[in-house]
Amino acid sequence: MKHLLNRRIRLAGLALATGAALTAGAAQAEEKGTVHLAYVEWASTVASTNVMQVVLEQAGYDVETSSLSAAAMWQSVATGDVDAHLAGWLPITHEDYYAKLKDDLVDAGVSLEGAKLGLVVPAYSEADSIADLNDHVDSFDGKLTGIDPGAGVMRLTEQVIEDYDLDYDLLSGSGATMTAALKNAIDNEQDVAVTGWAPHWKLARWDLKFLEDPKGTYGGEEQIHTIVRQGLEEEMPEAYAILSAFNWDTEMMGEVMLMQEEGDDPYAEAKKWVEENQDVVQEWLDAAS
Repeated sequence: MKHLLNRRIRLAGLALATGAALTAGAAQAEEKGTVHLAYVEWASTVASTNVMQVVLEQAGYDVETSSLSAAAMWQSVATGDVDAHLAGWLPITHEDYYAKLKDDLVDAGVSLEGAKLGLVVPAYSEADSIADLNDHVDSFDGKLTGIDPGAGVMRLTEQVIEDYDLDYDLLSGSGATMTAALKNAIDNEQDVAVTGWAPHWKLARWDLKFLEDPKGTYGGEEQIHTIVRQGLEEEMPEAYAILSAFNWDTEMMGEVMLMQEEGDDPYAEAKKWVEENQDVVQEWLDAAS
């Protein structure tokens, strides 16, 4: 009886301690406020947004996320409806959005160097350059498979069709439909050309190649920038500092993307990655100290 009583006391104490910790955490988040992040359903952006959500929560913030189109994502930051997005592909991919809205938002810094865009085909394809595509129209069924219409890579691919005088149609869809078309073609050893970017998990999953772009329409190396609303630095300086310090490499992002593709819950996979890479995360958090 005495042992049972002691056990009940210990369990009650643990419950009180856990409740106190949760209450303290909730109070801290309430005190620090909520950070609202916008994103597009691109593998790279889903990865970075979920990782940043976990990191900001670790710092004591509540975090809300909104899945939007690319245009709406940029506009929502410019109007102050959301606090930030982590998908500013510059200087080429999103140059139109940035040029139009730059006076109404803040570039908080580069989160990733070495990104690139282009047309991607299976490594077994006889085409090695965009300029080769008109020699293989029948093999590719005269189609380039793209993603959502508002994406910068779609605008550039339309320009590619014009610059190279390609006898191809650009099909819009989503990141998921693009990778599904890629998988289906590879499973059947057929040719397929899709809008591609690096980093992306598909480059680790299959043996692929970027078609050479001798005219340079897709541009050179891209950077991914963190874009925040005006006033965030003054109103939430710690959150701003963390967002501004966020910086990783293509290998790290690729690891998270592959984990999320193979898992069921992007947030849970991001949380796992954050827990396993606290040395990297701590550098971002230390910027707010």
